[in-house]
Amino acid sequence: MGGTGGGGTASGAGGRTDPERTAAAAPETAGTAEAATKAAGRPGGATTRRGPVVAALMLGMALAALDSTIIATAVPQIVGDLGGFSVFSWLFSGYLLAVTVTLPVYGKLSDTFGRKPVLVTGIVIFLAGSLLCAGAWNMASLIAFRVLQGLGGGALQGTVQTIAADLYPMKERPRIQAKLSTVWATSSVAGPALGGLLAAYADWRWIFLVNLPVGAVALWLVLRHFFEDPARRTRTTRPVIDWPGALAIFACGGLLLTALVQGGVAWPWFSTPSLLLLGGSALCAAATVLIERRAAEPIIPGWVWRRRTISTVNLALGALGLLMVAPTVFLPTYAQAVLGLGPIAAGFVLSTMTMSWPIAAALSSHVYNRLGIRTCALIGMAASTLVLLAFPQLPYPGAAWQPALLSLALGATLGLFQLPLIIGVQSSVGYAERGTATASILFCRQVGQSVGAALFGAVANATLAGRLADAPADLRAGLPDGLDAVSRALEHAGALTDRAADYLRRAVDVTVEHVYYGAAVAGLLALVALLFAPRRFPVHADARDGDVRDTDARDGDVRDGAEAAPAKKS
Repeated sequence: MGGTGGGGTASGAGGRTDPERTAAAAPETAGTAEAATKAAGRPGGATTRRGPVVAALMLGMALAALDSTIIATAVPQIVGDLGGFSVFSWLFSGYLLAVTVTLPVYGKLSDTFGRKPVLVTGIVIFLAGSLLCAGAWNMASLIAFRVLQGLGGGALQGTVQTIAADLYPMKERPRIQAKLSTVWATSSVAGPALGGLLAAYADWRWIFLVNLPVGAVALWLVLRHFFEDPARRTRTTRPVIDWPGALAIFACGGLLLTALVQGGVAWPWFSTPSLLLLGGSALCAAATVLIERRAAEPIIPGWVWRRRTISTVNLALGALGLLMVAPTVFLPTYAQAVLGLGPIAAGFVLSTMTMSWPIAAALSSHVYNRLGIRTCALIGMAASTLVLLAFPQLPYPGAAWQPALLSLALGATLGLFQLPLIIGVQSSVGYAERGTATASILFCRQVGQSVGAALFGAVANATLAGRLADAPADLRAGLPDGLDAVSRALEHAGALTDRAADYLRRAVDVTVEHVYYGAAVAGLLALVALLFAPRRFPVHADARDGDVRDTDARDGDVRDGAEAAPAKKS
């Protein structure tokens, strides 16, 4: 498996990791993926074939990415068939909630029992949820089955990223991560278009049925070609699952995300439901800390936050999730409401970001091998913040190529920011901790997105409400209220006077500008978090092979890790 060695972290009794030490560097047992898997002594000499396994990982990533967006354009058909218009938003919220709260649990399980059983279980759960969604008989059942899908999606997202890190040494990791980023970006953009086509020309139930053959191929490839070294999971004690910790994390995450998603939408922010949910999530968070501190095998170990390498990246990627709400949620609204573009053209304005992001990510290794991981990420986020600040300077109404160009630049700069940090964290730990570390950064990014959606939604509504309240008296009576209502009114601008339509467009323009200013503040928070990161990330022996040691003995972060002692503080 990518020339990685077995075991290798400093542990105490019961398999708990010493929180004050970075992963100890055990000697490599093999120089290549093939040699390492053969050394496991599998019957018949079975070895992991990276090509088919990578194909399976890409298919799994496509499933998780598609199902987060594919329903968006099919909502009218689904509501028309099943009813439940008042609760249809839970088709998205329920899936997101299930994915987010299960990420840390699956990360710990993959470290304890191996990646393959967790990935296979996730695919099976996801496909079962997809089949049930296709057979849903009302909105309540569809929401419940979407939550089941999300329970599988959490395993897909975290475990796919972890296996990719296991398969490839640090030097080769940008290539595979760039492929996964491309799949995610393409699937996220293509999802709404595919969902609309299936709903219009077939039936909305096919949105879920198409998952079955794709998932079946991914499952077959994993079962047929992916083998793990059992020596990596050799333990002196029987593994114990921290079920109380898992339930506490479920409760805390569920209450918090429900408050963030529904606050300001289903009920006011300072209403009784919001306060009860936020208060309940705070109590569950305190209970989670107490449970995890006493657990023999905590789901979220304390070292995730005590190691500066991981904790600072968690905070930085949480800020990334926060700022990503601006382009992904509000840029399409801007393109349609202000620039007057259709849905397809508006999607293209956003898609330029998804084209440049994976390219920059693939090339980022040339930067961080020379300058270091932290410096590369700082450059990327500083440039991203400048791009976000440039958006409010665009002329009104402007041309479509202007936000598209900024979106292209934003993708390129974020590619320099995110991927090096993920690789840095994955490479700072050994196999036995990589699932937990990967899940922690994905979890923080997901929570950041949820917080960003709630926070910037409140900023947008407050800004727009202020602009509408300040409208001239002769216009105020006929103006809609709320961002969604304004967007719908501008879709049928023929029913408005030219003056009223122009006022609404300018109001949306100012609203999105304020959101982008907020996203720039999130970028500054990410920069502050990175300033506390180690100047050079430590590199565990599992993350490198002989070529990496020879090549990277010259430069930056990788150089420092390659020459590190067996145990080195991060």
